[in-house]
Amino acid sequence: MADGVDEATGAETGTGAPLALRGHRTNMVGIPADVIATAAFNEQPRALRIHGTRGMHAALFEALDEVPTAEAAAEVFQSYIARTFDLNPDFSGSEGADGRRRYRASYLRLLKGWMFDSNNAEGAVLKGWAESRFGLLPTYHKEPIRRFASEAWNRYGEEKFSTRFHNNNINLQIDLLYEYCQWWIRRGWPDSPMPAWARAVKLCRGVNDFDEHHVVERPDRRTAVLRLNNLCSFSIDRDIAGQFGDYILEAWVPVVKIVFFRDILPHYPFKGEGEYLVVGGDYRVGVSLL
Repeated sequence: MADGVDEATGAETGTGAPLALRGHRTNMVGIPADVIATAAFNEQPRALRIHGTRGMHAALFEALDEVPTAEAAAEVFQSYIARTFDLNPDFSGSEGADGRRRYRASYLRLLKGWMFDSNNAEGAVLKGWAESRFGLLPTYHKEPIRRFASEAWNRYGEEKFSTRFHNNNINLQIDLLYEYCQWWIRRGWPDSPMPAWARAVKLCRGVNDFDEHHVVERPDRRTAVLRLNNLCSFSIDRDIAGQFGDYILEAWVPVVKIVFFRDILPHYPFKGEGEYLVVGGDYRVGVSLL
């Protein structure tokens, strides 16, 4: 499709995406970002593993394989990650020799921050993790990121490396969260929203306009190929998605691109129970109005 403007949404269309919409040449999952980012990958997904994570933490996954319930699995995971990274349920670190409690960055704090506002500093750290692990560059943080030499890119870079949230091996914590999520899905549980053999799950996203998304292709008014942010939120509940915009985007999301959803940590009180944190790229979506 030639570059232009979509008549239905007013969004720019075309394959000539800005530089910041492309991916790195290297990542930590062994499949090039140029492949992961395609709509074709979503239709024929391949296994994704963050190099070294399961091997380095083999004891955790051996323990998980022995648990009888999803609730027990969550307790094993959270206990392991709390011991490994010296975390407490209130997100703080443990007390030092002087009796003072030291702050340590926590994956739980990042998730809480993301669900409040994905364009805050916690969101930048999570997008930075997706960038470093999957090689996908962010397309939006507070505003569209259209090139490297821009205020939007610089602001994103400053926030993703902020020592307030980017410490305590935070990327390694998220690595474990992702691998635990993938283990949880493949283990298969009676109340799981998808069977263990599923390749993809149908999710929804509500938007008021297409300003955050580069429109790669628009075959018709009901279908689009959108380049989503390198990390983005979907909902498994269409009604919940409808609370965030008049347009509903429906996509079959490969389970290998799911980083987090509430079911894997059932005892933690995240709001928005239907929210899924998903690795982005190009997605073929159905477009409908409420």
